[in-house]
Amino acid sequence: MVQAPSKSVTLAAFLAMPETKPASELIDGAIFQKPMPQGKHSLLQGDLVPAINGVLKPKKIGRAFPELRCTFGERSTVPDVTVFQWSRIPRDESGEIANAFTNAPDWTIEILSPDQSQTRVVKNIMHCLKHGAQMGWLIDPEEQTVLVYYPDRELEILDDPDQQLPVPAFAEAVELTVGMLFSWLLD
Repeated sequence: MVQAPSKSVTLAAFLAMPETKPASELIDGAIFQKPMPQGKHSLLQGDLVPAINGVLKPKKIGRAFPELRCTFGERSTVPDVTVFQWSRIPRDESGEIANAFTNAPDWTIEILSPDQSQTRVVKNIMHCLKHGAQMGWLIDPEEQTVLVYYPDRELEILDDPDQQLPVPAFAEAVELTVGMLFSWLLD
């Protein structure tokens, strides 16, 4: 849903607005509200975060975050899952995780919802890649397909259940196949 402003909204003005549920994003000066997650989207997101954290977090390699607002490059978006290398997680002066994340994630993951614009989601993934992300996934539950985006090479389309899902080098210990990912929809 576009909350069509009569004029372009600045990043500062957007960040001063109260949060919405579901989250709103600022893209090219326009405010867009994300669709409310439905069953498949919610289940995949809910299982993906602990699957990644179960491998990366104990060794302090990285950490996955659900629905984390990331503000950089004059945009403020809320990817479904972001993964940051441990050393890149923003911290406040007490050493705790900061509230504001003002850099691109190392790995951005979006799960397509039925009412969501695939083009807008792809643009958000490409924005992350342009600003330093190593990889982006677009998971399409209806097609049981994962599109893998890279900053420096061709898009991969994975839909064979036996295909291993590529991950960034820092997350190489995360091992998932297309079939494993979509089998969560049966649980």
